[in-house]
Amino acid sequence: MSLSVKDKDTIKAFWSKVSSKAEDIGSDALSRMLVVYPQTKTYFSHWKDLSPGSAPVRKQGITVMSGVAEAVKNLDDMTGALLTLSELHTFTLRVDPANFKILSHNILVVFAIMFPNDFSPEVHVAMDKFLSEKYR
Repeated sequence: MSLSVKDKDTIKAFWSKVSSKAEDIGSDALSRMLVVYPQTKTYFSHWKDLSPGSAPVRKQGITVMSGVAEAVKNLDDMTGALLTLSELHTFTLRVDPANFKILSHNILVVFAIMFPNDFSPEVHVAMDKFLSEKYR
């Protein structure tokens, strides 16, 4: 599923509104994922504290949203821009791709909660397509 010009414009406009809160978005989304989908904790078993908002969860949430920011900057070549990250997850960390869908769903939930006036159905569709593309 490729992004249309309209999707890309929608994503860029929405991201410009929410990017200042990226750290909070990432921390909340990852916290939600770990609580609602406890099977995802296996990838973070080396952390001492997996509780919502803990330092390692917050740090990883920032890392996740940095990847989202990079993808937004490179909407025309997300695959190339995120190749190193993709290879790390696939070959080194061996993350099940289903977990990326879970994480992207949680990011969408946090967008809807934190930005209810900006997260229109059009934005929801564009961001869902974008995150599906980014995390495939």
